[in-house]
Amino acid sequence: MIPRVLIIAGSDSGGGAGIQADIKTVTMLGGHPTTAITAITAQNTLGVQAVHPIPPETVVAQMESVLADIGADAVKIGMIGSVGTVHAVADVLEHADIPIVFDPVMIATSGSVLADAETIAAFTRLMRMAAVVTPNLPELAALGGATAVRALGPALLVKGGHGAGDIVEDRLIEADGAETLWTHPRIDTRHTHGTGCTLASGIATGLAAGLSLADATGRAIAYVQAALAAAPGLGAGHGPMGHALNTIPVDRCRD
Repeated sequence: MIPRVLIIAGSDSGGGAGIQADIKTVTMLGGHPTTAITAITAQNTLGVQAVHPIPPETVVAQMESVLADIGADAVKIGMIGSVGTVHAVADVLEHADIPIVFDPVMIATSGSVLADAETIAAFTRLMRMAAVVTPNLPELAALGGATAVRALGPALLVKGGHGAGDIVEDRLIEADGAETLWTHPRIDTRHTHGTGCTLASGIATGLAAGLSLADATGRAIAYVQAALAAAPGLGAGHGPMGHALNTIPVDRCRD
């Protein structure tokens, strides 16, 4: 059966991050994406102009509709929208026996704030049930650091994209303390919108397919690197990556 990934995240009208990036990633990596949208945003490569949270009961209805029929082999959680939605999502997932990848989205690539302090505090509940948490360096600091996150039980992927230097280091610390380190040259581009969403969804797709956490993470990191290199250069700010990897000739899409 095709790996099924339930994505719980916000919508990005610019198509670079959020649900749109998640759907493209899961599809490109061979899975079937289903969604529960937590918020509708008006955004482009320059920033977020408006956010409309979806009521928690509607988020839950989307989740329950999908799970009751199609099912899921893994869950990816991104932008959560509000503290009420955090707890509503946790109520549905707390007894689910499938891996959860939690990307604690707080700030967009453009710098726009996407989670208030109360919502961030409630993330603890989701981290306790996650298989892996995937914060960038500023998000990790806001969560209290690696020791605080690991004390809650999940594996932790410390992403190095916000670090300095020409080499990016991504470090996976599994629940049993085993560590895996990936290093790669930093790709010189401003078109990095959606990297975190893409990476988390890539990991979830690998877990849904039965890969180990380390193998799923390594494959997802490689996909992000390829998508960064294939960025189409859209917009005046932080543009989207090239999720399709420029692999489909235009003439194949014609009648």
